[in-house]
Amino acid sequence: MSCSRRNFVSGMGAGALILMTGKPTQSLAQTLTINEVRYGMLHDEKLCIGCTACMDACREVNNVPEGVSRLEIIRGEPQGEFPDVTYEFYRHSCQHCSNAPCVHVCPTGASFIDEATGIVDVHPELCVGCQYCIAVCPYRVRFIHPKTKAADKCNFCRDTNLAKGRLPACVEACPTKALTFGNLDDPNSEISRQIREKQVYQTKVELGTKPNLYHVPAKVGEIRR
Repeated sequence: MSCSRRNFVSGMGAGALILMTGKPTQSLAQTLTINEVRYGMLHDEKLCIGCTACMDACREVNNVPEGVSRLEIIRGEPQGEFPDVTYEFYRHSCQHCSNAPCVHVCPTGASFIDEATGIVDVHPELCVGCQYCIAVCPYRVRFIHPKTKAADKCNFCRDTNLAKGRLPACVEACPTKALTFGNLDDPNSEISRQIREKQVYQTKVELGTKPNLYHVPAKVGEIRR
C-alpha cells in the first residue's frame, strides 16, 4: 500500500477487507436473515463525486445537530498533477452489522437490531449514555447526540423516510446514483444484482461483524484497510 493510500485511510482503523468478484451467493446466504429482509447499502466509489449532498440530506431529514454527523464522505489524497487532479471518496457510516458488537454490549437493550428490517438502531429513551457501544464499535461511527444525550448514528432513515415508504435521504439526494439501497436477502433486488455483477468489498470482515455496507472500489482491485 502506498503512502498516499495509508494517509487516506488513517483513522479508519486497521483490519482486513474482503474483495469479491463473481457471484457471492454463499456470503449472502450465510449472513443472518431476519424475516427474509436484511437491508443494506452499496456505495459506488467510481460514481461518487464527493458533493456531500448525501450528508446535507441526512442532516436535514433526520434533524442531526451541527457538530456531529451520521454520515461522512471522506476525500482521499489528490491523484495526478495540477490541473489534472482527481480525488477518491469513501463513505463512512454505520455498517448495520448482522453480528453487531454495539448490540451485544448494551446493558439496557437500547442498541438493537430491528427484527423487521435487520437495521441496527437505538432506543434513545433506554440509553443511559454509558458509551459502551461507542467504545466497542470497530467502525467508529457512533456518537452521543448533544440534545438527547443518547447514542446515535445512521439508521437508514428507519423512522423518517423509510417509515414513509421512501428511500433513505442520502440515496434520494445523490445526483450520480452512487448509492443503492435494498434487501440483501432478495436475490432479485437491485443491490443484490449489483453485488453479484460488480467487484465489491466490505470492511473489517475478519472481525465477524457481518457488515451490510458494501463498496465498489474506485480502482479495480483497490481495497481500503
